[in-house]
Amino acid sequence: MMPGRMKAWLREHLPENTWEHRLVADGDGRYLEFDTTDVVRLARLGIEVDALGPHLVAVVWDEAAPIEVGGYVVVDNLAMGRPAMGGIRMSRTVDPETVHDLARGMTLKNAAAHLAFGGGKAGIVADERLGPDEHAEVVRRFARLLRRYRGFYLPGPDVGTNDADMKTIAVENGLDGAVSKPADMGGNRIDQLGAAAGGVVIALEALLGEMPRLRVLPQFADLEIPAVEDLTVLIQGFGAVGGHVARILRERLPGAKVTGISDVTGCLRDDAGLPVEELFRRWQARGPVARAWFVETAGASGEESPVTYSSAPDDLLRESAFCLVPAAPVANYLDTDAASRPSVTVDRMGHWRVVVEGANTYSPDVARRAARARMERAVYRQRGVLIATDYLVNSGGVVFAAQEQLLPTPADLRVPEALLGDRAAVDRWLADHAAEFQALAERRRNAGAAARDEVIRGNMRELVDLLVSDPDMLPAEAAERISVRRIAARERDRTAADLMEPIPTLPLASTVRAAATCLVVAQSPILAVVTSDGQLAGVVTEWDVTRATARGSPDDQPVEEIMTRAVVSVAPGDGILEMIRKLEHHGISAMPVVEGRTVRGRITADLLARRSLLRLLQSAID
Repeated sequence: MMPGRMKAWLREHLPENTWEHRLVADGDGRYLEFDTTDVVRLARLGIEVDALGPHLVAVVWDEAAPIEVGGYVVVDNLAMGRPAMGGIRMSRTVDPETVHDLARGMTLKNAAAHLAFGGGKAGIVADERLGPDEHAEVVRRFARLLRRYRGFYLPGPDVGTNDADMKTIAVENGLDGAVSKPADMGGNRIDQLGAAAGGVVIALEALLGEMPRLRVLPQFADLEIPAVEDLTVLIQGFGAVGGHVARILRERLPGAKVTGISDVTGCLRDDAGLPVEELFRRWQARGPVARAWFVETAGASGEESPVTYSSAPDDLLRESAFCLVPAAPVANYLDTDAASRPSVTVDRMGHWRVVVEGANTYSPDVARRAARARMERAVYRQRGVLIATDYLVNSGGVVFAAQEQLLPTPADLRVPEALLGDRAAVDRWLADHAAEFQALAERRRNAGAAARDEVIRGNMRELVDLLVSDPDMLPAEAAERISVRRIAARERDRTAADLMEPIPTLPLASTVRAAATCLVVAQSPILAVVTSDGQLAGVVTEWDVTRATARGSPDDQPVEEIMTRAVVSVAPGDGILEMIRKLEHHGISAMPVVEGRTVRGRITADLLARRSLLRLLQSAID
């Protein structure tokens, strides 16, 4: 059944005729699907259509489930490639706008990471405190809903889901049906390895070398880069990302000190550095650590402790350190306006020189973008604090996850289709091939580590390049330019062969009536007339047939008498700009894709609008 909270929200925002005319039933699954042409309906869901997307927004639920199973799937953009890749968030409050914002972040993150995957995200409307069995059942049934989008959307873990959930999805949909699977499936288990956290630490490491170049900007004229032993870091959100940031920081930058952490139970502070290893082990075993650790150790000794504790987690952001790592699932950690209820307002923030965003903070919402710009003007431009935007630095997770596709599962290791859905049978298959899967997991881990290091170091270098070249540019603007530039470059490389659709064909001996019937049945604005050996002889458009009818031509008139022989066409390797140029120059709306004299497909103005990012590409060129 559809989750009650989700149903109430959707009934309030979507009119009855949408439910009547757009509802699709597929087995037990129910789907309401919208694309970029559904501007009004998407606006009702809090989603604004722009140059990047969204490509698909789907409301999904299991009608036959005895428990509540439902949520949202957003494929934002596919310019970088198919499928779209992004995690599944589980929360009782998740809504389409939130999932879309996260999907847009994935579009930019995958582009920033040079990954040939689009951006997508899913959200399960469910209480995060479900018991283990019920949680697993919800994920299993949601996986079945995702089958409709196999090859189109590739899920991974996000807040509320984990690597074990990805195994559940892979059991249902196949090993290539999810990423960040456990090692026994050959997966790169990004949660267990702290892949995203590793990227955050690499970004900080790289910035220590890149930031001196910022001294040409007035707000950084007094910038001093500390030696590693003097490097201090605050971590907001000591959890799946923040906990691993602390651990990996000690490994990669020994001597650096984590002087403060926070979680939902409060915050800890010690200028001499907190016992990171102990806190990490306790978090792995018990979850949130701040209050429990202080009560059981520092507060239980009866002696004065150098560690201070506050029951208010946000107090951490009033403290000072060289680097702040926001890693809590809080997008609005800093703002100039207290009315937006940030973790802290700019006037009360501590003194930092760099913020490396481990949490997802990006939103395409106009109001939130404006608020972000106001914050960065105050923090970056006036206070001299560099902000490394989330999708440039925390992309380590997607880089690792992508290896499960870039190094595909060998055919002989893929779980047979007949076993899918049977957990015991799949486990037996995995056990029978344990050594091969372990070796595959290790190859993918090594590939992920190498790619993550290269990508994130390059992003930090490019970020500083842009900021130094334009003193008026803000960090968020620079980050978006990095990703959009890559998306536009990939879009520019797409060809007619990538975009074309099938074109109907008719023999040269056909009649005008046959041509009219063919156009109607195929719902195509154009057809190709071919010779007996399949070579292109001409094209007929809807306008050609209409004009012949208006002139009173008989139905049995030969089609070659009305067809256009001097055909405007494109080759399979022609790019989008060449296609646009030909359509506009000749004043036509459709043309065939021709290789030699053989017809391969068709390109139409409508097709380019649906399958390419014309506005983005044109603006990038302008």
